[in-house]
Order: sequence, then C-alpha cells, then structure tokens
Amino acid sequence: MENHVIKILHTGISVKDMDASVEWYEKILGFKKTKDFYAPPLGARIVFIERADLGYEIELFQYDDPKPIPADRLVPNTDLQTIGTKHMAVQMDDAKATREFFVKNNVDIAHEVTMEGESVIFIRDPDGVLIEFIAK
Repeated sequence: MENHVIKILHTGISVKDMDASVEWYEKILGFKKTKDFYAPPLGARIVFIERADLGYEIELFQYDDPKPIPADRLVPNTDLQTIGTKHMAVQMDDAKATREFFVKNNVDIAHEVTMEGESVIFIRDPDGVLIEFIAK
C-alpha cells in the first residue's frame, strides 16, 4: 500500500475559554485567527488559528460543557506515561531569550531540562495543555 499523505493539516486542542485561549496563542506563540464558527452537531465553538510563516494551524474547540484536564496530564513526565496524544513541539532558536519571554509574560513553565545537548522547555497554555520548546 502506498502512503498518500501529502500534508499535516492541523492539531486540535479543546479549551475552556475560547477568547482567552485565542488571545494567549496570538500573544505568546504568534498565531492569527483565520476561522471562527459554531458547530451545532458538536455543541462547540471552533476557531482555527494559524502561523502562516510556519504553514501550521491549530483548531481550538470550546464545547458547551467542557471537561477539565486531568491533573496527571499537567506534568510532562507523568503525562507521558498515559497513552494518547501528548503535546506539540516547537523548535526555538534561543532558549535563554525564549525563557525570558515566557517569564516576562507570566507563562506557566512546567518543566526545563537539557537532553542530548538540547535545551527543552515545557509550558502550559491557559488550560494546562503542554507545549514543548526545543533549542537544537
């Protein structure tokens, strides 16, 4: 069987407060909103945000009755033990400057480590979703 995948389209993330999440992803990660609509079959507002310069989209969902993220999903090393999707990873060019930006903007830094010579910083979005930053 041939592999017919031609492009990775987006990552989906459920959020509690859409407006707060869109504002955070715009301010902290530089995304811009491209679509915003309500999907009655899902009972959810859906917003697509994009980093056109990276060719990458995130689909945010705010359900009418969202469920909170489980506590064990908030810690990178604990979360990795649970089967399922874990986080998105972003390459950064300057770990020190990125960390300083996070601190200045009150971003929740979950974990920092150096692995195989690479600086790794895990942060949490407003709902606790983990995002990994790696300096190669």
